[in-house]
Amino acid sequence: MYQAARTSVDTSKSSTEDSAGDSDSAGDRTDDAAAQRNEASASASAGSPRHGWRRWAMDTRPLRRPAYRRLWSSTVVTAVGSQLTAVAVPKQIYDITGSSAWVGYASLAGFLPLVVFALWGGAIADSVDRRKLLLVTNTGIAVTSLLFWIQAVAGLDSVLVLMVLLALQQAFFGLNSPARNASIARLVPADELPAANALGSTVMQTGLVAGPLLAGALIPVIGLAELYLIDALALCLTVWAVYRLPALPPLATAAAGRAGMREIVAGFRYIALHKVLLLSFLADIVAMVLGMPRALFPQLAAQTYAPYGEGLALGLLFAAIPIGAVAGGLMSGTFSRVRRHGLMVIAAVVAWGVAITCFGLSANLWVAVAFLAAAGVADMVSMVFRGAILLSAVTDEMRGRMQGVFTVVVAGGPRLADVLHGTAGSAFGARTAVVGGGLLVIVAALALAAATPVLRRHEGTGG
Repeated sequence: MYQAARTSVDTSKSSTEDSAGDSDSAGDRTDDAAAQRNEASASASAGSPRHGWRRWAMDTRPLRRPAYRRLWSSTVVTAVGSQLTAVAVPKQIYDITGSSAWVGYASLAGFLPLVVFALWGGAIADSVDRRKLLLVTNTGIAVTSLLFWIQAVAGLDSVLVLMVLLALQQAFFGLNSPARNASIARLVPADELPAANALGSTVMQTGLVAGPLLAGALIPVIGLAELYLIDALALCLTVWAVYRLPALPPLATAAAGRAGMREIVAGFRYIALHKVLLLSFLADIVAMVLGMPRALFPQLAAQTYAPYGEGLALGLLFAAIPIGAVAGGLMSGTFSRVRRHGLMVIAAVVAWGVAITCFGLSANLWVAVAFLAAAGVADMVSMVFRGAILLSAVTDEMRGRMQGVFTVVVAGGPRLADVLHGTAGSAFGARTAVVGGGLLVIVAALALAAATPVLRRHEGTGG
């Protein structure tokens, strides 16, 4: 993804081929492709400098592209809906067993299918029409949500059934995510990739805040089962939005139809040969594994911030990072046009470490929440530029596989952090573990920057 950066000629070629493929689809998608070509011809005006408050506000240029707008709007719908299921599953398991351990076991049951199918899904996304893959996988996720609803209404009260359905859902998600993320570079020009990533990440982080709050409000009113049904209905809207996308076949005909172990191994070989890819993944691992303290939030709420009210403290601690990420996304105009993508990743990881360290040193709840929110802003900046590197600096035939690895890193890092911080918190105390983790992030990120100039010197296409 990284070293073989696409030129503007490649981008226009990609858009032309997508539009050509669209001519075989429904008429409304043909009209959208024509609108995209007209908008692309006016790229100079789209990239004109913004003045006043617009310089700081979210960069919404990608939403002028009809195809990207449809993909993004489907994310808006499902960002909240998916969180309803994410709350309902552990709640139902706890209601059945009365054990938090079973909730943890269920999380692990979904993790292995996610890893396996994300890696395989990345290879598939490089070998088939990505629009068709999105249709199949989004339909699969919707059917799984419907099955969640059926088992809840039927009153099965079976943890085994819930774990099987969770594993199936995560398998479909693993197949879906690489194709969805890899498609973005075919729908917007290279100079708008950071803005497109900021738009998508902001929506997902908003879902992390609004979804659990909505679930908590709805469960006493309509019951737990209906949360699954709402998610399934929302996913139907996603399927319709994906149906109206242009065709996204492989650009390299040699890669079409091949998605086996050989292709997966080729993806890892590609990462090894392109240091900027490997280093961007490593930067995220450093930040998340060493510096994500969420496993310590219950202990901090019960001990350090107990005078403020344990429930209030716990809710604020869990909400603070997503809220900060949303704020960062809303202000993405301040950074989404920067060319030094690698340097921005390093700076964001260091800023994350500083914010987490200060959080660990804070005895006042509101100060602690402010530092966690600052960490959320840094995380948003890191996500935007790591995503831009993954999309812009790699050839299209490898893009799906890189997104598959990205999905595994993003999903696996926080889980490893939970184990590491939980163990350290029990041994040394929660605040000591948080501060130590934050300091390790700073040291590791600066060492990475000093030892690997290829990352800090990496540039994308400016806006």
